[in-house]
Amino acid sequence: MSPQIDQRISEAQWILAELGFPRAQRNERSALTLLALLDLRPEEPWTAADMPLRGITEMMSFMRERHDKDYAPNTRETVRRQTIHQFRAAGLATKNPDDPGRPTNSGKTVYQINSLAWTLAKSYVTAFTDRAAFRPYIADIARETEVRVANSPDHLIHFDGSKFLGPSD
Repeated sequence: MSPQIDQRISEAQWILAELGFPRAQRNERSALTLLALLDLRPEEPWTAADMPLRGITEMMSFMRERHDKDYAPNTRETVRRQTIHQFRAAGLATKNPDDPGRPTNSGKTVYQINSLAWTLAKSYVTAFTDRAAFRPYIADIARETEVRVANSPDHLIHFDGSKFLGPSD
């Protein structure tokens, strides 16, 4: 995987941690599922997050095509039971919002990120422990991303090509 993909997966894992998900739901599979639900590619800013309707197989195709992670077809049930089920229980994702009456065993079952989670993802702030950890990723930071460096918590760096925000009040 590229550093850009690794960084995006780490960001998604951080979001899951901030939302209070236990360690078992903050793994790479869960992070990639979140990214699939947001239709977010590694090179795009978090503001590009979307709310597509996606089935498990389509999510796994997204993981393979956009994030270079190829899960075996028999992993569908693992994604559904160990990630999507918990996302639904926490209110992060909704099952069949286009047809709530769709039968449980339908091959047309789809999931969608909820609107609050979508809004939160679009306002994501990338965080690094220190400037040394931040430096290797400068060229890969997507436009419209805010970066916070933990050892300088009063500074927020906004990547839009022209703005740098100084100390916050």
